[in-house]
Formats: sequence, structure tokens, C-alpha cells
Amino acid sequence: MINSIIKELKHHAPFTAFGALTGVLVFVVSIYIPKDISYNIFYILHPMHVVLSAMVTASIYRMHTCDRFCGKCIKCSCNLWMLLLIGYIGSIGIATLSDSLIPYLAEVLLDMPNREVHLGFIEKWWLVNPLAIAGVFLAYFGASTKIPHGGHVLLSTWASLFHIIMAAGESLSWMAYAMVFVFLFIAVWTPCCLSDIVFPLLFVRQNKGMSDSEGDNDSNFAA
Repeated sequence: MINSIIKELKHHAPFTAFGALTGVLVFVVSIYIPKDISYNIFYILHPMHVVLSAMVTASIYRMHTCDRFCGKCIKCSCNLWMLLLIGYIGSIGIATLSDSLIPYLAEVLLDMPNREVHLGFIEKWWLVNPLAIAGVFLAYFGASTKIPHGGHVLLSTWASLFHIIMAAGESLSWMAYAMVFVFLFIAVWTPCCLSDIVFPLLFVRQNKGMSDSEGDNDSNFAA
């Protein structure tokens, strides 16, 4: 399991670095966007991130708990309530860490004037929480990971970015831009891999229905 996690983190590092670089480029040209507009963009990207995260997290769990997963059937041996719990916590909890808490730490360290934590599942509970549940149901009726995971990484990068843009308020030094890149990378790389790969697999490691061939192909699920 540890070797698989390390392999996945290495596998996702180049793509995450590319996403963080695009984030910095967007940051350079978007630094003067008014705070209210950045706020609205954040609450477009963050909920989209949540629904894809819930879909991938629940899909990974479902793939490993179905007696015979074919990718199309809806008859699944996994418990729906357990699937909802894992998908919800894995998406809301880690998306909040990725999009809000780690960016806020960067804002504090850079002493940004408008720094503030925006917790989507509280501020926009009527939007974010239902989307997390919807992502779980999408996974239940048709599990998929590859495309949602790629979209998840990019959306997480840009959501984290606009959380920082809300706080910036003014142009930054080149050193600050370098720090933004580092924090965008950290905000996406570790939490997204934890959410999509590590977290759901913690609940199926002892599952007797998981075949050896499935265990050998874990990396294909979240590629």
C-alpha cells in the first residue's frame, strides 16, 4: 500500500506542477480582479471540484467493493450509506483542505491584506453539500475515475488560486509568486491524491472481494 501511494504521488507530480504553473500564470493576469468577482469564481470552481472529487473517491471505493465490477452495472455489493459517507468526507474534507485551508496558510505567510478562510460546505452549504452527494450517486450508477480525476486536479488548482486572489488585493513580488506556486502545488498534489486514492482504499484493504488483479491495477483507476 505504501509503495502504491508513493508511486501515485510521483505519477501525479508532473501534471500537478503543470496545473500549478497555469495557476501562477492566471494569477499574474488576474491579480487586479475585484474581490467580489474572485469570490464568485471561487464558488464556481470549488463546487465543481467537490462533485468530481466525490465521484472519484466513491468510484474507487465502489470498484473495490463490487463482487464483479463491470463499469456499467448498478448492482453493487457495497453499502450505499458507507459509499455516501466515504464519498462525502473524502470530497468535502479534503477539498476544503486543498481549496481553502492550505491557500489561507499561504495568505497568512505572505501577509495578504484580505486573507480569510472560505469554507464552502458552511458558506454555501445549500450548493456544496448537495453536489458532494450528487457526485457519490454518479459513482454509484456508473463509476468512473480517469477523466474526473484529471479535471479534479485542474479545478482544485484554480479554486485554490482564486482563494488566494481574493486575499491578495495588490501586486506581489516575484518571490511571492514563487511561494504561490509552491503552495498551489502542495494544495493540489497531496490532498487530491489522498482524496482520490489513499482515503477510499483505507476502507477496502481487508475486503475479501478485492482480487489480486484489481490490486495490481490500482494506479490505472486514478491515472
